Amino acid sequence: MELPVIDLSTYLSASSHRDTHLQSLCADVSRTLSETGALLVKDPRCTVEDNDRFIDMMEKYFSSPHEFKIRQERPHLHYQVGVTPEKVEVPRSLVDEEMQKKVKEMPREHQPHTPVGADLKWRYFWRIGPRPSLTRFQELNAEPVIPEGFPEWKETMDSWGYKMIAAIEVVSEMAAIGFGLPKDAFTSLMKLGPHLLAPTGSDLEKYNQEGTIFAGYHYDLNFLTIHGRSRFPGLNIWLKNGQKVAVKVPVGCLLIQTGKQIEWLTGGDCIAGMHEVVVTKRTIDAINAAKEEKRSLWRVSSTLFAHIASDAVLKPLGHFAESPLASKYPPLCAGEYVEQELSVINLKGKN
Repeated sequence: MELPVIDLSTYLSASSHRDTHLQSLCADVSRTLSETGALLVKDPRCTVEDNDRFIDMMEKYFSSPHEFKIRQERPHLHYQVGVTPEKVEVPRSLVDEEMQKKVKEMPREHQPHTPVGADLKWRYFWRIGPRPSLTRFQELNAEPVIPEGFPEWKETMDSWGYKMIAAIEVVSEMAAIGFGLPKDAFTSLMKLGPHLLAPTGSDLEKYNQEGTIFAGYHYDLNFLTIHGRSRFPGLNIWLKNGQKVAVKVPVGCLLIQTGKQIEWLTGGDCIAGMHEVVVTKRTIDAINAAKEEKRSLWRVSSTLFAHIASDAVLKPLGHFAESPLASKYPPLCAGEYVEQELSVINLKGKN
């Protein structure tokens, strides 16, 4: 299945959000998020050059010596800022017995790879956007960590992060309109959220056997997740109907996935999308091509987790409050929800 590509320029240039064509486009966004949990978008503000500059810097960082990288590790802050080394993040499917049971019931061709331990990827957490002056969840809003020797770090991280947040905000408005909610139903709750630019780094020189798991089967606990195009394939997602899809992100496009917080706000209409990152035959082909071209063998994902503000309340919005599943999503502070999720996997650094 090919995911549809939504060009956001139509919405950005629209003089009225009541235009019939625009309404149809917004309906496409909400329907796709509901039915597949994933969406490809093209945002004229997020260029290929922006993505390349970001990935170039992160390849340089992740290829730095281990001793250098762990200087940016903040385990006392539960890895909520700075670097998370490989073999620290635990995939949800490794500790969630109900999830394991569901996996066994899936048709073999749609089953995910089975994790045997913590993920093999590195991760860097960088907060995007202003922090709240008053919050009950200080550790979810800690100060950033800047590695030495990267004078361009803050500008590059902030530039790419703010552009991806801007794309998320447009998609959020379009989805709200498509769902028949006020245009700012989601974006108003995102203000001062603990948004995370969270690039991952997977060492394909060290781990390059087909089937190697970099990120075990899991869902994201945030609102929406957005990725720029990686230079190495390997991301598998699961649609709402249980179908497994190897994602192919076209050049110049961004991938958006649903997280648990939008599932909460839509009373289960949008289900948090399951996904994994593994070494596939296509990954190996890309590794061989990179070797020939003497390029970096670090697989970088330019992932950003957009969150609902920590002190905002998660509950089904508008007509979703009347849905049959609404009772499964009682009112809960977003920060409390995040802490509950993190405690399940025994690591306050997982998204």
